[in-house]
Amino acid sequence: MIEPVTGDTGAFVSEVLETLDEAARALGKPFEEDGVNLRASDGDGGFLGGLNAETLQGWLYVKFLAVSQQARSLGVGRKLIEEAEAEARRRGLAGVYVDTFDFQAPGFYVKCGYAEIGRLPTVGGRPQRIWFSKTFDATETDQ
Repeated sequence: MIEPVTGDTGAFVSEVLETLDEAARALGKPFEEDGVNLRASDGDGGFLGGLNAETLQGWLYVKFLAVSQQARSLGVGRKLIEEAEAEARRRGLAGVYVDTFDFQAPGFYVKCGYAEIGRLPTVGGRPQRIWFSKTFDATETDQ
């Protein structure tokens, strides 16, 4: 029987993740997640932007990066992504990957040195989702 899970889905998600991790551990590839959360603020502590990421299988996955309207074009996004990259290097990770929609910031990631690695097609007027990555030189991650 397959049925929708509604309401508080926390326990269900935990079951799914534990099942995935159990299979990965059996293959010697456990999911050892460790978050990276960065907040950009003005001199008064006001929110300018933020980045939420997690390590996954030796990579840093940027889940969310947002910059407030008043802080756009001031370099806040670039500083956030550069600090995330620096943290990924400190952790010895292979690189960083991120996804965005075509109406958001694909040009931003290209300017930051990311290469497109895939995209969903536009279907029925729905936006494209685009994935980007940046790999580090092996000598960078060994330092």
